[in-house]
Amino acid sequence: MTELELLGFGDAPIAASAFGNSNDPPLLLLPGSGQSRRVWDDAGRALAAAGRYAVSLDLRAPPGPDAQPYDLDTHVRDLSAILARFSSRPVLVGASLGGWIAMAALGEGEPDLASALVLVDSPPQIDIAAARDHGAITEDIGGDSMTMEQIAERLLAAAARIRQPALIVRGAQSRLSTPESMAQLAAVMRDPELAEIEGAGHLAAAEQSEVFNALLLEFLERRVPREPPEYLQGSDSGTLRDALGCFATGVTVVTTVDERGEPVGLTANSFTSVSLDPELLLVCLAKSASSLPAFQAADRFAVNVLHIGQQPVSNRFASRGADKFADTDVEQWEGEVPILKGSLASFECDKFAMHDGGDHEILIGRVRRVRYEPQRDPLLYFRGKYRRLHFA
Repeated sequence: MTELELLGFGDAPIAASAFGNSNDPPLLLLPGSGQSRRVWDDAGRALAAAGRYAVSLDLRAPPGPDAQPYDLDTHVRDLSAILARFSSRPVLVGASLGGWIAMAALGEGEPDLASALVLVDSPPQIDIAAARDHGAITEDIGGDSMTMEQIAERLLAAAARIRQPALIVRGAQSRLSTPESMAQLAAVMRDPELAEIEGAGHLAAAEQSEVFNALLLEFLERRVPREPPEYLQGSDSGTLRDALGCFATGVTVVTTVDERGEPVGLTANSFTSVSLDPELLLVCLAKSASSLPAFQAADRFAVNVLHIGQQPVSNRFASRGADKFADTDVEQWEGEVPILKGSLASFECDKFAMHDGGDHEILIGRVRRVRYEPQRDPLLYFRGKYRRLHFA
């Protein structure tokens, strides 16, 4: 075990303990209210022995003995800041309040900062009297402006936006939750599994640690396997596509005019700078694209690099049958091809060459003119989803 200090929201120090090799697949373990990271020591050792890297956190402590506990939003900002600094997407494991924090961070913030979610006795609807007796969750945890009913609504709405695989665990003797409250949570989630541990109450991970650790490891091996997927030539092309999707790209709309002088365009993310002398770039166009003949016949084309606000433009030009230019603000330069006004960057090109590239055509252009907007941020595409830059 190694002691760490992580940085939460506003660079606040957060005490943590690490188990295992930092190169192994990571997990972040969050305790409940009134607990410390020590509640996860048994789980941390078991995870490390199974080839995982487990980091258990303390929650931000009140600034003084008489101070009120921090509200839910503060803990969520701490977790989001910690996740943003991780080099890979960890599995989040949260007990009671820790589970609430994890749900809110994933459902209300950046959705892909974690690879899976494990909730231990963390239903949005809880028995308040039992929680007060247990010291598990205080009534003011959501801040003075939120009632427990409002917190429950907030967490259920957040849970409905979570797309990661989720394991929902309940101690069979817990007084804070019921099978019905856990089923209510599972009903709004996209990919949940439910498990109940006999002989355990609210502190199921500690009261039946061997059973909980086995349950957790079995879930991880099925849903977040330790060994990375592999592609061999001639096998499932979906695995190859997923691997290629690990290379984050920008998003472009490539435009030209057809033989009738009508504008055509399509969305593409395979765009590359080729040479500065001469000034060459390339973009790959699918042979299945209905607009490909226009690009094959044209002498000029344009590549428009999209900014974060142009996601609807990307979707429009990726669709079939739509009038793609009806709601698109365009102009023409000397080359008389459509330029999408306000793009992050637009490159007007003469066709330099076109080559066969398997199920794509490789279109190489010599740049005639460029205009770009240095104050804008790019629309990114990574693992099959749009993304945005995160500034650490």
